[in-house]
Amino acid sequence: MSASPPTRRIRRIRPLPLLAAAALLLGGLLQQTASPHRAAAAPDVAPAAATATFTDDFNGAAGSAVDSSKWGYETGDNVNNHEREYYTSGTHNAALDGQGDLVITARKENPANYQCWYGTCQYTSARLSTPQKFSQAYGHFETRMKLPRGQGMWPAFWMLGGGNWPTDGEIDIMENVGFEPGSVHGTIHGPGYSGANGIGAGYTLPNGQSFSDAFHTFAVDWAPNSIKWSVDGNVYETRTPADLNGNRWVYDHPFYLIMNLAVGGYWPGDPDGSTTFPQQLVVDYVHVTTSDTSGGGTGGHPITGIGGKCVDVAGASTANGAAVQLYDCNGTSAQSWTVGSDGTIRALGKCLDVTAAGTADGTKVQLYDCNGSNAQKWTVSAAHDIVNPAANKCLDATGSSSANGTRLQIWTCAGTANQKWTVTG
Repeated sequence: MSASPPTRRIRRIRPLPLLAAAALLLGGLLQQTASPHRAAAAPDVAPAAATATFTDDFNGAAGSAVDSSKWGYETGDNVNNHEREYYTSGTHNAALDGQGDLVITARKENPANYQCWYGTCQYTSARLSTPQKFSQAYGHFETRMKLPRGQGMWPAFWMLGGGNWPTDGEIDIMENVGFEPGSVHGTIHGPGYSGANGIGAGYTLPNGQSFSDAFHTFAVDWAPNSIKWSVDGNVYETRTPADLNGNRWVYDHPFYLIMNLAVGGYWPGDPDGSTTFPQQLVVDYVHVTTSDTSGGGTGGHPITGIGGKCVDVAGASTANGAAVQLYDCNGTSAQSWTVGSDGTIRALGKCLDVTAAGTADGTKVQLYDCNGSNAQKWTVSAAHDIVNPAANKCLDATGSSSANGTRLQIWTCAGTANQKWTVTG
C-alpha cells in the first residue's frame, strides 16, 4: 500500500457530542424442523419467519483474514473527523483469533511512514465494509462485540445508504467514545440533520459496568418508517419520520455495513497518557435477517407454553446460568426470543442452553454465552415440540406446572401439554 493513496481521505463528518449507534438482537423466528422422533408435517409455526441474508461468525484459523466475499478494507486517514489513525488492509490490524472472533486492533505505531492529515501518522487500525458485496433495506441488523477501553477510542458499527452523504443517509447502530465506557449511542444522519445535528439517543449499562468488560449485543430493527435500536435485547430508542422536524426520511433504500475502530477525532478527543495500546474491538458475529410479517419489533417473539405462560429469563438476568422459567407474559426483553440459522434460541444476547450439556431427564435449561455447542441447538416441530437433538429430549415445564417460576428442563418427549410451545409475534 502506498504511503498516501490519492483517495485515502474517508468522507464522513461526525457529530461532536450526539453521535451513535447501539444494540442488536438476532432477528428471525423459530425454525420449523421436525423433531427427530416425529414425522415432519407442514409447518404451522411462524410461516412468514425472517430469513438470514448475511451471516459472518468469523470462524477460521488464528491470524487469517476476514472473508473477502463479505468484507472489503477502507484504507487511509480521515481528515473530516480529525481521526488520528491510518486504516490498513490485511491482517495486521484485522484478523480472526481462531476462537470465532474478528479482532480489530488499534496500535500506536507507523510501520510504513503513513502520512495523515496532521502529518506523520501516529496510529494504525482497520475499517471494514460491504459496498458491492452486501446491502439491504429493512430487516434486523445485529452484532455481538466487546469494546475497547480508553480515552480517544471510538469503535462503531454502522450503515451508509450510498456515496452521497448525508443525502443517502446513515444509520449508526453502535458507537462508543472512550470517555463514556458504560454508554453507547444510536443515531441517524440525513439531509438537514447530519453531523452534530444527527438525531439519536444513548444507552448506559447499569451499576457502573463498562462495555469493555464483556460482550454485548447491539442491533437495529428497521422497517418502513421506523428504526428501533436495542442493547442486549432492550429497545432504548425508536425513530420515525415524525422525529425529523419536517426533514426528509431517507431510510427507504438499501444500506451497506461498516465496522471500524477509530483513534481520536472531534467527538472522542485524542488519546492521552492514560490510554494504553494496543486496544481491540472483538467481534463475535454479524448477522442480518429480513423482517418478519409482524413488521419489526425487538427482533424477538414470546414463546408460550402450558397455562398460557411465557418462557422467561428469571430477573431478566444476563449472567451465565440464569434460570429459564415460566412466567406471566409481560412483553419484556426477558421473554423476547429469536433463533438464527444455526438453530440457537436467544434472548438478552445469550443462548438457551442445556446445563453442562446434560442428556438426562430433568436436566435444567439456562441462559449462557452462545458457544456453538450441541447443548444450544434446538429444533421446533409442526406439533409444537422444542427438541434438543443431542439429547433427543423435549423442552419441558417441570411437574406439568404452570405456576410462575416453574423451571424449564429437558425430558423424554411425551406429547404432553407441558411440552407444547407456541411462538407468537
